[in-house]
Amino acid sequence: MKVTVDQVKCIAAGHCVMHAGAVFDQRDEDGIVILLDENPPAELADDVRHAAAMCPAMAIQIEE
Repeated sequence: MKVTVDQVKCIAAGHCVMHAGAVFDQRDEDGIVILLDENPPAELADDVRHAAAMCPAMAIQIEE
């Protein structure tokens, strides 16, 4: 799994951090997503998929 984020699309909703905090974080100054691990381990795959599905801006892309 490879994860990418589009910080321009991000609206700082924070759903990604709530669902996969080991993979995503938010910048302190504006809440925009920060990708912590572009190749998360298999045990986090479901959480990452859920985070991407819950993103209202569709700013998270996943390559399986």
